Amino acid sequence: MTVAPAASALRVRTRPLRLDGPLLDVLPGDAGALSWVRGGEGLVGWGETARFTASGPGRLAEADRWWRTVVSGVDVRDDVGLPGTGAVAFASFTFDDDAPGSVLVVPRVVVGRRGRRAWVTEITTADAPAADAVLPAPSPVRPGGRLRYADGDVPAHRYRGAVAEAVRRMRAGELEKIVLAHDLLARADTPLDPRFLLHGLAQRYPTCWSFAVDGLVGATPELLLRLDGWTVESRVLAGTAWPGSGGSDVGAALAGSAKDRREHAYAVDSLADSLRPLVADIEVPDAPSVLTLPNVSHLASDVRARLDPARPASLLTLVEAVHPTAAVGGTPTPDATALIAEIEGLDRGRYAGPVGYVDADGGGEMGIALRCAELDGCTARLFAGCGIVADSDPDAEVREAAAKMRAVRDALAG
Repeated sequence: MTVAPAASALRVRTRPLRLDGPLLDVLPGDAGALSWVRGGEGLVGWGETARFTASGPGRLAEADRWWRTVVSGVDVRDDVGLPGTGAVAFASFTFDDDAPGSVLVVPRVVVGRRGRRAWVTEITTADAPAADAVLPAPSPVRPGGRLRYADGDVPAHRYRGAVAEAVRRMRAGELEKIVLAHDLLARADTPLDPRFLLHGLAQRYPTCWSFAVDGLVGATPELLLRLDGWTVESRVLAGTAWPGSGGSDVGAALAGSAKDRREHAYAVDSLADSLRPLVADIEVPDAPSVLTLPNVSHLASDVRARLDPARPASLLTLVEAVHPTAAVGGTPTPDATALIAEIEGLDRGRYAGPVGYVDADGGGEMGIALRCAELDGCTARLFAGCGIVADSDPDAEVREAAAKMRAVRDALAG
């Protein structure tokens, strides 16, 4: 099912802005926080000028068609001309094809920063009175107060059992890798402010992309795809260690782990194989590096490709081709996703789905929605998942998931 009301013709005005403080500080408290920020750069937005929602296996293609229609009739004046200026939409898609909740949000106001340059974009319907966007007065960010945790749909003991069953099935030769997730509920005394979680994540994880779209808030270390002109980039993560899991030198232990390197190779091969039909050439590193974060370390590979000028593709077209990768689904992907549906017992919603923004040229950035929580009033639903292979240990996977959840738990606690 698709809900895509025809957007009125839009007027877009981007102008330079003097911005002395952090991007996240300009977000108001009552207009819906939108964010795609890394290392102090990126985009934040609020308000809503147009919206697209969809479900089903064609949701990304439908979103792409809707967005192309919207921008084809836009009246734009862009006095900055950098990636992220002009018309943009924040995007978040479900992991499963048929789950509801995939969305594109065209904000009323966007503020961006790239290097030393900042800008503000106002997006209105063409018949709205013309006026420069005015940044709202800062409003206090509300902490959630005391938090109480409760089991979600899949508590740790059920997750352990699902991992054990997956290991049994892989040892029987049914598949090579599967990614399984579980959830945890946090309840606060007062409604949770997405800006509080965003600030906490951005401060603790500045090398991750801190995102917020329609109540899904997180900080992902994994860039699914970036499209800038003809250049395609991706940061693939798979294989994880955390303090206490591999001796005193976590990075060295991770780099030398045959189990983690095998898991990582599945994820890189999955992405590259899906991209190859759509690009002219692709560069895959010979060996992964180690990405170290405050809570965990990952094996990482930065993949680059160039579009074929004879077959230009939009970011959403590329995302449709690669999602889900082995990093969040498994190998072979159809077998892994079928087994996820059979044994995981979790409605992932938009967890592990593509999240980011698209621009008027069809480019933009999409990460994978990891280290995140779905906020609903006083409740946050946290998610974490792990890549499972035939020699995975269920108890170790439970500990790994807990280490990954620490990112959001610490940020919620302040």
